[in-house]
Amino acid sequence: MSERKVLNKYYPPDFDPSKIPKLKLPKDRQYVVRLMAPFNMRCKTCGEYIYKGKKFNARKETVQNELYMGLPIFRFYIKCTRCLAEITFKTDPENTDYAMEHGATRNFQAEKLLEEEEKKIQLEREEEELNNPMKVLENRTRDSKMEMEVLENLQELKDLNQRQARVDFEGMLDKYKDMERRQKERELDEDERETKEMLDRALIKRLRDSDSEEETENAKDEGRKPTTDKPTDILTTDGNAGSQGSSSSVVVKKQKLESWERSVGSLGGKGALGSLVVRKKPQAPDTQKGAGAAKPVSSTASASASNGQPAAASQSGSSLSLLGAYTDSDDTNSD
Repeated sequence: MSERKVLNKYYPPDFDPSKIPKLKLPKDRQYVVRLMAPFNMRCKTCGEYIYKGKKFNARKETVQNELYMGLPIFRFYIKCTRCLAEITFKTDPENTDYAMEHGATRNFQAEKLLEEEEKKIQLEREEEELNNPMKVLENRTRDSKMEMEVLENLQELKDLNQRQARVDFEGMLDKYKDMERRQKERELDEDERETKEMLDRALIKRLRDSDSEEETENAKDEGRKPTTDKPTDILTTDGNAGSQGSSSSVVVKKQKLESWERSVGSLGGKGALGSLVVRKKPQAPDTQKGAGAAKPVSSTASASASNGQPAAASQSGSSLSLLGAYTDSDDTNSD
């Protein structure tokens, strides 16, 4: 079994290449190729439109006895997509394009036809001028005359437009200057208004900041201010000192009492501290201790009488006086 991938093949000693038969193919043979329609066309049989870029399986052959500067020309055969009629076109290397040959008409080539017609006219004129010098002179005279007419017509059109326009250039310039001046004034007014608004906002902010600073300073000063009234001053005052005093001592005592009531509460019979102080119930005194027990009551009564305060006022005035009386009775009992 021989190898598949070999570089040198075996040739027998009696090998003669001339004895190999050559394949004879016709010169006009056709190949099947895949191509796209090079231009828009319309079928002559059914009127179907075939647009540029539509793909076909075409047959390709070389045109016999037709060359352009040694380049061969190829012909293509396609079939209509609707009626299957045969359409042929070939290459045109002279114009770098394709030429329609049979079975359809090319669309959208009016400009191309016009260019071809102009080229034909130009070629005919050059041939006539080449053989007839008088024809050259006539053509030049006709061309110069036509050019002069065109220039005259153009100048007439310009004059007509100027007469119909009647443009006042000075008025246009004045309007433009006036418009520029108004625009500048408007911009200046807007700048001034914006500047004023900014200054007003800054002033208001500054006033607010100064007010807040003053309030904070006042709050600090009030916090640093020593308080003369203490809630506990009423506990240290002597009950007998207020009875002798003048109006100033009465005012001070009232202020102290108000500060105490604000901080702790009222000391009346219905207040919070009034319920805490309970009067001691009198016990049944013995016959021997009756006199001793009655002395403190008489002493407190005499003290209140000497101070000039009635008994009802001393009971309803404050609970501290009751507390003092309670402690004095305890001391006497212990004795």
